[in-house]
Amino acid sequence: MTLFLGLDIGTTSTIGLLIELPDRILAKASRPVTLLSAHPGWAEEDPEQWWANCCAVIPELLEKSGREASEIAGICVAGMLPATILLDEAGHPLRHSIQQSDGRAGAEVEEMRREIDEAAFLTASGNGVNQQLVGAKMRWLTRHEPEVVRRARTLMGSYDYINFRLTGVARVEQNWALEAGIVNVATNEIDLDQAALSGIDPALLPPRASSSEVMGLVTAEAAAQTGLVAGIPVVGGAADMIASCLGAGVVANGDVLLKFGGAVDVLTATDKAIPDERLFLDYHLVPGLWMPNGCMSTGGSVLNWFVETFASGIAPLDGSRHAALDAMAADRPAGAMGLTFLPYLLGEKTPLHDPYARGALNGLTLSHDLGHIWRAVLESYAYAIRHHIETFNEIGYETARFFVSDGGANSDVWMGIVADVLGVPLQRLAGHPGSCLGAAWVAAVGCGAADWTGIAALTQRDALFTPDPTHRPIYDRGYAHYRDLYERLKGAAS
Repeated sequence: MTLFLGLDIGTTSTIGLLIELPDRILAKASRPVTLLSAHPGWAEEDPEQWWANCCAVIPELLEKSGREASEIAGICVAGMLPATILLDEAGHPLRHSIQQSDGRAGAEVEEMRREIDEAAFLTASGNGVNQQLVGAKMRWLTRHEPEVVRRARTLMGSYDYINFRLTGVARVEQNWALEAGIVNVATNEIDLDQAALSGIDPALLPPRASSSEVMGLVTAEAAAQTGLVAGIPVVGGAADMIASCLGAGVVANGDVLLKFGGAVDVLTATDKAIPDERLFLDYHLVPGLWMPNGCMSTGGSVLNWFVETFASGIAPLDGSRHAALDAMAADRPAGAMGLTFLPYLLGEKTPLHDPYARGALNGLTLSHDLGHIWRAVLESYAYAIRHHIETFNEIGYETARFFVSDGGANSDVWMGIVADVLGVPLQRLAGHPGSCLGAAWVAAVGCGAADWTGIAALTQRDALFTPDPTHRPIYDRGYAHYRDLYERLKGAAS
């Protein structure tokens, strides 16, 4: 059997992909996910919606491909991380997940910084004390929802939960554990004392699983709900952005992937690990490599919010209001006539780590219209990416070749802006289905049917976006103003 299933539990959608070795993508299917934000800075989702989506996506993949579930030789689930999910004694979620982009735990982060030797924690865990740590969210829950914590028996992440539903086996994948702040990078094992120091009850933690190890088999109950057959191997799983990098062929020092999903990720491959509090540190899926990275709190999620809130009445272009706005932005000048947007609607993660940051629109005049504002939103993420690249370079990481992927990369206007702001060419990957492709390949490797290099046969290049040198001085000024505006507004909304 040469069919492998990859699932991606993303922030804005659940995606499935079925591949046939050595080089065929047979089918892709997706279902939307609802991001819940009941209070400013909150970001939650319903794990049961993820599972329901998987139960709908898998039969659709089989129908589209014309293949049988019995032909699937292995499964891997990727997902955003580190989401915080608490299960009760029966294995049911006690509440919605708290997403990695959630910014509610600012006070708990400050508490941790008072209690913990930050330099020692950074050296031990590979990641600094920031709002993404699961310990900060657990401290918040202990303070505000003590009954939930009292009833909790298991703590895990997004794709760990889907693995649990598929196999009945509770594990936490290695990159969830690393970004959660509970792995000691010297030993690559979970450090229970380190977990307790951050605010996590060690009794809640399942064993760690490596990405490509077989961690369980599909149960009869899961098979009945999903259309799979019992007994299919399920491997440990993969962080969505790391799986996307594998699918993009980002496997050499200096390779960079800009991933335009619900959040924007900036990742580079390297054979050296240099812990720095401004960034996250993850394992590459290829053994021996690391993947330092930045992840913004938002990206496509803010673009979707903008369309729904301010542009629901405009006529779609080719069926898309996003495309209609892109067409308007393309007719507006670089720099959006001095308009600057700060995209911190959920606070910001890397490299600021400021849960109190807020969105802002600066420089608005009666001369601006919807096209200028949309262009300013697109430019803001290009500026944020430039901030990340400068941070990589300051630390000592090389950034040489740039690839772009995921849904937002389909916007020619947005990619042109990013190329101009960075001053480097961007290679778009043709039809790159994102994290689910990397996940499917991890399943193939974990089941002994493929090696790490073979995925290159599934990756094709599309358009190359080259920077317009006439825009460079405009965007240098715009970037400087973007950075200065955050500093001037910092703390104003807290």
